[in-house]
Amino acid sequence: MTKPELVSYVRDYYSVNPDYPWDDENYVLRHESNRKWFAVGLAVRYLRLGIDCDGTVDIIDVKCSPLMMGAYLSLPGILPGYHMNKDHWLTILLDGTASDETIKELLEISYEMTKGMRR
Repeated sequence: MTKPELVSYVRDYYSVNPDYPWDDENYVLRHESNRKWFAVGLAVRYLRLGIDCDGTVDIIDVKCSPLMMGAYLSLPGILPGYHMNKDHWLTILLDGTASDETIKELLEISYEMTKGMRR
């Protein structure tokens, strides 16, 4: 799944449009009701993620239960949260490494975990 495909999916499935709070290509996906983030999308150099590869990759960080982290971290394209609390957030590469099914599953988990949080 690419960044445009992810944004389209989230718009269609969750009725959420990306918010661009930093005046660049990086964005957050947040609940309308409580304004809490359920995902953040960033463009990051592969090397910053510990991946020995040239260039930049689109990623999305999603919230995940610490009890479930190990299972997901064993999957291709899933890393500890970049620039987030690594006990509660995962990073997903949007370069075709992670499966679309895994991305959708993790988005749903993050969405559900954050929807009841107070502002």
